[in-house]
Amino acid sequence: MWLNEAFTRLTGYTLDHAGTTWESLLPEDAGASVLELLDTHRPQDPPVQMSVPIINTAGEELTVPVAITPQYDDDGVVGGFVAAQRQSAHVTTSVRETSAAANTPLLVEHQSRRSLELVAKVSELLAEIDEDQLLVAIARLVARRLGVWCAFMVDDGVLHIVEGLTGNVRSRSRRSHTSADALDPVAQLLNGSISGPIEVDLDAHHVPGAPSAQIIDLVNQQIPGRDGRIPAKVLSLPGRGQPLGVMVVLPTAESDTESADLSTVLELVARRVGMVMDNAQLHRSEHVLAETLQRAMLPELDEIAGLDVWTYYAPSSEHAQVGGDWYDVVRLDEEVVAVVIGDVAGHDIEAAAAMGQLRSVVRAFAAEVPDPGDVLSRVDRIVDSMRIARVASLIYATLTQEPERPGRWVLRYTRAGHLPGELVRDGQVIQLAGAGGRLVGFGEAERETAEVEVQPGDVLVLYTDGLVERREQPAQEGVASLRRLLAAGAGHDAASVGETLLRQLGEAPEDDVAVVVVRVPEHDEPTAVGGRHRRWRFPATTESVRSARRAVVKTCRRWGVPDLFSAELVVSELVANAVLHGWGVVNLTLADTGDGLRVEVEDANPMPPVALDTHPARVGGYGMHIVTRLAEWGWRPSGAGKVVWARLGRDSAPEVAS
Repeated sequence: MWLNEAFTRLTGYTLDHAGTTWESLLPEDAGASVLELLDTHRPQDPPVQMSVPIINTAGEELTVPVAITPQYDDDGVVGGFVAAQRQSAHVTTSVRETSAAANTPLLVEHQSRRSLELVAKVSELLAEIDEDQLLVAIARLVARRLGVWCAFMVDDGVLHIVEGLTGNVRSRSRRSHTSADALDPVAQLLNGSISGPIEVDLDAHHVPGAPSAQIIDLVNQQIPGRDGRIPAKVLSLPGRGQPLGVMVVLPTAESDTESADLSTVLELVARRVGMVMDNAQLHRSEHVLAETLQRAMLPELDEIAGLDVWTYYAPSSEHAQVGGDWYDVVRLDEEVVAVVIGDVAGHDIEAAAAMGQLRSVVRAFAAEVPDPGDVLSRVDRIVDSMRIARVASLIYATLTQEPERPGRWVLRYTRAGHLPGELVRDGQVIQLAGAGGRLVGFGEAERETAEVEVQPGDVLVLYTDGLVERREQPAQEGVASLRRLLAAGAGHDAASVGETLLRQLGEAPEDDVAVVVVRVPEHDEPTAVGGRHRRWRFPATTESVRSARRAVVKTCRRWGVPDLFSAELVVSELVANAVLHGWGVVNLTLADTGDGLRVEVEDANPMPPVALDTHPARVGGYGMHIVTRLAEWGWRPSGAGKVVWARLGRDSAPEVAS
């Protein structure tokens, strides 16, 4: 399109040379190398520095140091190039004798630059460990470098391709040895017997089910028309003590897989991916441990006769799965129920330990002292001697039933620097802002106690600031949104009220969230049946499915629930999914809402349940279809995991039986 006089003096070419393309100025094979190098350029990158061999009009070859700048249009598409000579060109009289030597600086520079860019890009991608398609993106980069295919595989008894770290990292388990493993090279690579890398002949015969055979099957599924002459290169993903999986690379026939440069790059990529995967496993193990500690400190709710109670806790997803929020609902005697919700600053084990100490102290004093203000005053005095190095806020309340007025309760409460609770009555929201005071342990003045009567149909909502506060939204705006939801009618029972609040306000919390919803049933509601809860915690083992079924059947019989079959089947399917596809412990909640049963199953896997398409060749995968036929169901995020819930109505038994 344009050239200056200096270019004409150097090469002899002018714009009058019709039909001359810039590729024709280069020796054979050099044009493809230049194009490949320029193909990696991005708009924000500096000009590409290289030494380009050019053939002049006299047939002589020139080695010209240039800076090439691709020209991008508004859509980011390259429309041309500008090449500027950087220094004097070296003129060679014999093209044939010197073409290979002239191409060497270009090719070496090209290969080195591509290798460094690949390693740098992989390191950049590995910083985004929560990206769902992280390993897919890295595999594409490697495949682009070699020209065919790459994948990362992990072994949990069977090799499978993984796409990202967060959704695919599983608990560490050493591969069980079989007789075939002694001879299978991939099995030896996974067991750490050899360090690799190794090559796998994709057309060779291997023992069915052996890791090498599994790799061949996966490659054939991904590349049906592959070139059978090319072996796959397999590198281990090293972890602490043992490999975590393998990286499988299928190069082209033209790829120089034996070059030291390429082998070094592949080993660097495999080592860095293995290190990040290992750290992600360790991080997840710490999360599971911390969350198990946290949840072990939360109460298993007893049945509260005459009240409909719903509780929720989830640690912040941005921090370790542990924090300082907690709740407690406990019956002190036949007529008094104590409710506590608190927040200790921090998201670490120390915050959880401080929370556990405070919870124990509040419970101890609540059993002895009837007045909430006096309970909190005693807590203030003892906290100073306990040397708890974290500030804390809480609300402590008691609900006392009036014997002469069935269905009516007296709510007495005190607050220590905590957000006020809300009382919903006939569409009106009353803020429980009385008896406010300093944070726990600050000062020696006696605490006050506020009092309000709670009537049938009233809903009490206590919560921590993680429900309403965000970086872009102050707590006051969040509280206003919560009050609007409650005034609009968030639900007909405690569970539906809580679900509505979480669905509207609890998405992507930046702090721990704890919520307690207490509802007093109406006079005509079957209070002897509704408002009852049971909770169980099971390990992630197949035996837990049987234990969950037995626990639910036993509870439903005691409650007089007629449709045992549907409840047992729904619980069985949901718990089985949590055991097979979830992580960590499985938490099961069964609630009698008065008009039916509500089942909640919680695990640490954030991926939602999926109802698979039916197929005659598929074994299993019908669980959610069964749940759909028997109940209304859904799911919600919970900390780093999820809760799957199902609601069974009391009138569903005839349809199910049919």
